[in-house]
Amino acid sequence: QVQLVESGGGSVQAGGSLRLSCEASGRTFSRNAMGWFRQAPGKEREFVSAISWSGGSIYYADSVKGRFTISRDNAKNTVYLQMNSLKPEDTAVYYCAASVSIAVFTTSNRYNYWGQGTQVTVSS
Repeated sequence: QVQLVESGGGSVQAGGSLRLSCEASGRTFSRNAMGWFRQAPGKEREFVSAISWSGGSIYYADSVKGRFTISRDNAKNTVYLQMNSLKPEDTAVYYCAASVSIAVFTTSNRYNYWGQGTQVTVSS
């Protein structure tokens, strides 16, 4: 059974930092794309960032570009999201996602496995 488990969420003041982790189990995703999405209350789930299996292709939403950094450790079957200069509008539940594809996508319907989500709250 494939599981993605996120950790690292929490509450922080604006300007602060958090580092999210997502560890996969049940199968290896070392040859597959992985990504992060988020969903704020009353809003649809939106793309945040995605990374290819090698880390050679990385994509960010415009809203987080320059502040967030995605990375992965294939030996640990884990993907990370370093979030700096956090803003109140970054408040959301953050979801890790894994694809069975090598190609990297920015749409949620191209991802096959999802974590349960971790809450990030940024206060002003």
